[in-house]
Amino acid sequence: MELTGAEIFVEALKREKVEYVFGYPGGAVLHIYDALYKQEDVQHIMVRHEQAATHAADGYARASGKPGVVLVTSGPGATNAVTGIATAYMDSIPLVVITGQVPTNLIGVDAFQEVDAVGITRPCVKHNFLVKDVKDLALTMKKAFYVATTGRPGPVVVDIPKDVTANKAEFDYPETISMRSYSPVVPVDLSLVETAVDYLLQAKRPMIYAGGGVILDNAAEELIELTRLLGFPVTHTLMGLGGYPATDDKFIGMLGMHGTYEANLGMHNCDVLLAVGARFDDRVTGNVDKFCPTAKIVHIDVDPSSISKNVKVDVALIGHVSVFLRELIKGLKARKQKPDPEALAEWWKQINEWRSMDCLKYDRDSERIKPQYVLETLYRITQGEAFVTSDVGQHQMWAAQFYKFNKPRRWINSGGLGTMGFGLPAAMGVQLAYPNDTVVCVTGEGSIQMCIQELSTIKQYGLPIKVVNLNNGYLGMVRQWQEFFYQRRYAMSYMESLPDFVKLAESYGHAGILVTKPDEVEAALQEAMEINDRAVFLNFITDPEENVYPMIPAGGGQNEMILV
Repeated sequence: MELTGAEIFVEALKREKVEYVFGYPGGAVLHIYDALYKQEDVQHIMVRHEQAATHAADGYARASGKPGVVLVTSGPGATNAVTGIATAYMDSIPLVVITGQVPTNLIGVDAFQEVDAVGITRPCVKHNFLVKDVKDLALTMKKAFYVATTGRPGPVVVDIPKDVTANKAEFDYPETISMRSYSPVVPVDLSLVETAVDYLLQAKRPMIYAGGGVILDNAAEELIELTRLLGFPVTHTLMGLGGYPATDDKFIGMLGMHGTYEANLGMHNCDVLLAVGARFDDRVTGNVDKFCPTAKIVHIDVDPSSISKNVKVDVALIGHVSVFLRELIKGLKARKQKPDPEALAEWWKQINEWRSMDCLKYDRDSERIKPQYVLETLYRITQGEAFVTSDVGQHQMWAAQFYKFNKPRRWINSGGLGTMGFGLPAAMGVQLAYPNDTVVCVTGEGSIQMCIQELSTIKQYGLPIKVVNLNNGYLGMVRQWQEFFYQRRYAMSYMESLPDFVKLAESYGHAGILVTKPDEVEAALQEAMEINDRAVFLNFITDPEENVYPMIPAGGGQNEMILV
């Protein structure tokens, strides 16, 4: 069967069971758009900015576990997508991003809307391809999905010149694929599992530190079983939230720069640390020279390059998180032995003393709306069942601290890159993946304006997203740092000339609700949850001086938190 390149592209999406393509048309991809128009299996979601296309596909991927797909034109279309590509790369999210390119005979001559998409994206993709012959397109698409979704997931860019989409070739799409230069399957070293089991059974002050790898590998059930088998305390990174139920007593909160007192001190004082699908990033470790000074470290990760990259580990279990967790469970059960119960009881006594500090307390009697109260109320009203996306800043940390995630893939945020503007388009992708579920975007008045044009996309596709805007009139996290470390010189952190968000939302055809008093919070959120025929924008006027605590200052160790 001979097809045009554009038709081959569409058929490849069908073979990969792609539901949605997020994109924006332009000259270099018009053949593809014409091919999409002629079929009904793959739905195209037209965003209002290419950055939003990548974030929407990213949100879809994080929530569903399926790869997100993006289609943008050449030149500015490709460059606008780079921020979203880098966001997915930092958090290991599987995306296949198709960028249009000028015809092959014009590549390299500075043609209209030409950029070197492969060169520009090389530092922030798992891999990228330039397709110069239509005969290579089907195989390249197969490779792109394979690379994006296997091993440590990540974004893959496929750059397709316009003439390739017009030319014809026989369509032959392989069922399976093998690439000589890429082998994501790592053999399991069972001897190292035995060593890891020895460490866990000998521990007196153990900790389980679990990251986004638990979510990406769908390993939450294995993590829960292992944690309950051992009786150890467990903490999560920002990306790992939901991997272990937040309402379970063994969960002692998020760790890191804005982690709980008990989680950070537990990490600092532990003697054996089991790191599961986490990469020891700087927001977790603080000063690496002060990190877990007395701990033997067992590290499970699918990416060999993450092993001893930032922190030297004692036992490296390289492979899928779910596989090694099952092997550890099997090894522990075979030993018919438990960790020292007296030592573990003493360790829990210490952890509960730290826990009694109530490091997340705030002024509940304030006449101003406290953002923590908004998140607590949101959690209660949604019964913890909502999908929550966020932008980046104070609101992100408060959402992580106060919304208790008991399930994986419910917390959707930009962790590694910290991308303002992520939350709203990501919520679109989540809502499309789960049309009958509640999707809430927690944001701030700074972040929301980065991609606020997507209120138009939300209207077009009838997505009943709830936007919770914690509006304190500042770039809140910037202001907090300026208060702590720059002698309150609030340089360019005050958001002057803010729009009337209620009227703005209404102008797009959505519902807008202004909330100015604490006693209005619950009723406003309840009202928003009852509106399902359009989006709702809740503008909460919050305390402009409220800070996120605890906080580890730059260069500090996990035992050097600012608590108030």
